[in-house]
Amino acid sequence: MKTSTFLVAMGISILLMIPNVSGAQGLSRVTLETAQPQKLNLTVGKSIVVRSPDKVKRVSLAAPETADAMVLTPWQIYLTGKTPGVTNLTLWGETDKVTGVLDLEVAPDVARLRERLARLFPEEKSIKIDATHDSLTLSGSVSSAAVLSQVLSLTEPFFPKKVVNLMEVSGAQQVMLEVRVAEMSRDLMRRLGFNIIWSNNNGQNFAVSLLNNLTRATPSGAAAGVTDRINSIIGFVSHGAKWTFFIDALKEEGLLKVLAEPTLITLSGKQANFLAGGEFPVPVPQATTAGGQTITIEYKPFGVGLNFTPIVLSSKKINMQIAPEVSDLDFSNAITISGFTIPALTTRRVSTSIELADGQTFAIAGLIRDNNRQIVSKFPVLGDIPVMGALFRSTEFQKNESELVIIATPHLVKPLDLAKQTLPTDQYVEPDDIDFYLHGRMEGRKEPSNPSVSTEKKRFIPEGGFGHVKPKEESK
Repeated sequence: MKTSTFLVAMGISILLMIPNVSGAQGLSRVTLETAQPQKLNLTVGKSIVVRSPDKVKRVSLAAPETADAMVLTPWQIYLTGKTPGVTNLTLWGETDKVTGVLDLEVAPDVARLRERLARLFPEEKSIKIDATHDSLTLSGSVSSAAVLSQVLSLTEPFFPKKVVNLMEVSGAQQVMLEVRVAEMSRDLMRRLGFNIIWSNNNGQNFAVSLLNNLTRATPSGAAAGVTDRINSIIGFVSHGAKWTFFIDALKEEGLLKVLAEPTLITLSGKQANFLAGGEFPVPVPQATTAGGQTITIEYKPFGVGLNFTPIVLSSKKINMQIAPEVSDLDFSNAITISGFTIPALTTRRVSTSIELADGQTFAIAGLIRDNNRQIVSKFPVLGDIPVMGALFRSTEFQKNESELVIIATPHLVKPLDLAKQTLPTDQYVEPDDIDFYLHGRMEGRKEPSNPSVSTEKKRFIPEGGFGHVKPKEESK
């Protein structure tokens, strides 16, 4: 090592005023000799040879467990780093005077760590490593959160004391999820029932059928009240007897279509929620008090909902936990509590975790429900008679089919310039009185646009005139 890297010992005389212990009058002079220390960095497991401009008789280390020192020749000292830490090395000359002091800082060997990171992650060129005796600092940037976790796992065995992570994940960390929820539901119901009333002219003899409670007998028996299910009544007189037929014949077909296209944006690792529907009140009885029972109202959500949590693994891969839900109010299974009618909920819920690239699409399909229900109520023996037995039985057939498909597409997104952003309302022009009253126009006439002014805005075009907007690629 060059002599300029080693500071020559300097003698410093300090006068200390102390009383004379022998009792004589006056002061005694004490001379202290020391040296200005110089800093020297070592690496664990590696050695260096320090050359002294003066002859060295002996050396001393304050912390022998941190480093090892050995005098090779009167002008050369051999230093070896043992464990990370700090210590100092004091040199004495032939006259037993301090000729130099070195502050030694022993740091871990980061050359092997750099070599290993470069071999395992050749594309990560921005990782920086700074080592001290008590910590190892990582700075710079990596391409993904997965690489960041792997780099930290690889670094900890090299320096298990303390690893300071100052690295950042480069690239877009915001995820936009486009979801399309589509459901088709078909209902089919067929119902046929008969009730009969027979009575003679004097009204003394009568017969009534009350199958499925389509009719209700009166106290006199000769007459009957009808229910809401009766949609046809036929009567005739034959041989002095009156016949009345109450018919319940119904065929219903229902079709339900549900389509929602929510678009959510959130940061990597953060949850986003969406609900297109509403909330319905539910009364909740509380503890009974002296004045009566207390009822509070809670609101339960229903509609098309979505919860998703994305994690950006890299610029080419996104991990997502997605949980869509579709629910409808079902008043056919409603219950009544304290005079309040509370509907039930028909819910279709999915929860899944997937990994896919930016712009790729996945679909959750096959959520098909098919319910068939057949009910036949009849009088014994009479209901089994061919043809005529149909007058003594009631039949009901119900069939419900539904299919739910959920399609989702994630995108890595960045903020747009507000000056270049267009909205669906930008194309609307308020009509004047002439356009509105005389021509019946709901929108005013648009003025010719100036190409030099609208060039930037034309780069962003709303898809279909509504919804979110995407930047179009510039023409080369």
